Amino acid sequence: MNDVGKTVSPASHSDIDASFRSHLPPLFLLASIFLLNFSSRIISAPLLPTLEKDLSLSHGDAGSLFLFLSIGYFISLLGSGHISSRISHKKTIVISAISVGISLSSISFVHSFFALQCCVFLLGISAGTYLPSGITTLTSLVHPKHWGKAVAIHELAPNLSFILTPLLVEMLLQVFLWRYILRFIGIISIILGVVFFRYGKGGLFLGKPPNFKAIKPILKAPDFWMLMVLFGLAITSTLGIYNMLPLYLTTEHGASLDWANSLVGISRIPALGMSFLAGMATDRLGAKTIMVCVFFFTGILTLLLGMVSTHWVVFVVFFQPILAVCFYPAGFSALSAISAPENRNVIVSLTIPVAFVLGGGTVPMLIGTMADFGHFSLGISLTGLMIFAGFIISLFLKLK
Repeated sequence: MNDVGKTVSPASHSDIDASFRSHLPPLFLLASIFLLNFSSRIISAPLLPTLEKDLSLSHGDAGSLFLFLSIGYFISLLGSGHISSRISHKKTIVISAISVGISLSSISFVHSFFALQCCVFLLGISAGTYLPSGITTLTSLVHPKHWGKAVAIHELAPNLSFILTPLLVEMLLQVFLWRYILRFIGIISIILGVVFFRYGKGGLFLGKPPNFKAIKPILKAPDFWMLMVLFGLAITSTLGIYNMLPLYLTTEHGASLDWANSLVGISRIPALGMSFLAGMATDRLGAKTIMVCVFFFTGILTLLLGMVSTHWVVFVVFFQPILAVCFYPAGFSALSAISAPENRNVIVSLTIPVAFVLGGGTVPMLIGTMADFGHFSLGISLTGLMIFAGFIISLFLKLK
């Protein structure tokens, strides 16, 4: 019997499970770095009303900050393979964490919109090198049987960030200026980078730089293009909506800034458990099934977010992120499944930049522009329809 037909003995399963448990500490350290990386990219969302007042920005100007951030992120992700192929994935992660801290701290010194745009762009450059090396290091540490759970642990970072960032910002704004808050987060990111350099495990190998031979088979796969679009819609449903939500609640529903940030942060708490459940469900049911369900319900809830009254908006704000975060364990497992191990950093580097520019930059800017013309709610609802299109696209996936 060939290898495909062999069954794994109970002892082998036991060894695999024990190996996964032994790698939990390095997985959580990696997730901690991702937490700071992600927090640095979304911290401007709860600060947006304050930034608008302090720097005299319009809604469109505020939304454009996410586009500058995503463009920097796009460029950095595309070039991350060249960096990791020369200095290893571990050192790439270290450099990303330290440079994120420096970039975030530099934003606290700006006094003009142009300077803010430049610093936000550099922050995107700094943050973008992490994810391909992070995912490659993650999947190299654990057996493929546990990828769903490992990715779910990694995805604790953005889910925790969605909760902690607005709550931390609201608490610190009572005492400090927004500039000191950015410096505080930046210093922590630098410290974590040093800790990972000293104690982090995994990633002690070179990445594969993007080249035509590596990219050509990926570009020929229809699933790759569909997953790129689906990641863009998923980022829209989580990060894109999150970026504009505090401003939307204060502008359209008359909420105070502290109430809006508290609601946005608390509403993300149930998403923590859903990420783990989604990881286990992905291992059992398959990535395609999870993604079909996620886009169907998330699209409907996002559509309702722009339509319901203030009385019902709290309900929608709570349930929309619970479903939206379920995409990522399935999405990253699908990306890993359609690529060879040595090309996983390449496929992540190709997929996430476009997805982030769409969901994390372009959509928030368009929503902000529509808000300047008095159509904030309509912009949110149209985004919901776009997310719902992911349900149809998911049906055509043919994952192995």
